[in-house]
Amino acid sequence: MTLRGAIVDLDGTVYRGGDLVDGAATGIDALRAAGADVLFFSNNPLKDGDAYLDHLAGLGLDVDGMQACSAGVVTTEYLQAHHADEEILLIGDDGLREQLRAADLLLTTDPDRCDVLVASWTESFDYGDMQTALDAVGPDTVFLGSDPDRTFPMEDGGLVPGSGAIIGAVAAVVGRDPDAILGKPSEAAQSAALDRLGASPEECLVVGDRLDTDLRMGDRAGMTTVLTLSGVTDRADIADSDIEPDFIIETLGDVDAVLAEL
Repeated sequence: MTLRGAIVDLDGTVYRGGDLVDGAATGIDALRAAGADVLFFSNNPLKDGDAYLDHLAGLGLDVDGMQACSAGVVTTEYLQAHHADEEILLIGDDGLREQLRAADLLLTTDPDRCDVLVASWTESFDYGDMQTALDAVGPDTVFLGSDPDRTFPMEDGGLVPGSGAIIGAVAAVVGRDPDAILGKPSEAAQSAALDRLGASPEECLVVGDRLDTDLRMGDRAGMTTVLTLSGVTDRADIADSDIEPDFIIETLGDVDAVLAEL
């Protein structure tokens, strides 16, 4: 294949918590040497692309000429495209709230004024948020989720609840599933990634630690999929999944073996 783009997950692939995964810098260098434009793509919605590049630079990666995207960016762009003139109530963190404000979207805290409810990760999620959602969502209210990640990994190897857990709780309370969940593996996320890379799916590979998000997005689009075992997925999970990776590597540092076979 002609390799033009590489979509690289962050949490569990490039870093865990505040530490780079062993070999991550070597793997990124190998992708660039093979001619791929690198797009880092996190399903964590709290930061925009520039903030993630700053974070990576702070960890010691040379990110010059590279791009980054996130579920927060995709959520913001989706709202701009489809709900720019409607009032949005966010159950989520201030990190996502600031991205929506920066895009001049109309935010409200009043459930009676809510046209669009967005559910996302927030450490302070509680019973009051569930009551707010119940009050806000009517038959005509649009219900969106920022990303489906039920958990995300920490540097000590543990897991903490993610946006998907909160979205599921809100869905149970309001009695219906979201109209759309953004971030990977959604079509909105796929389009955001490919537009930034300026490449076709057949010219791209996606590297990530989640079968149900990173690799599902790549599989649906016809990208080459690379599963790394440095995050939340182990080999036992692969047998139970309907997604079959094209390649499996221990860490991003082993991606040169994949590149040799393309």
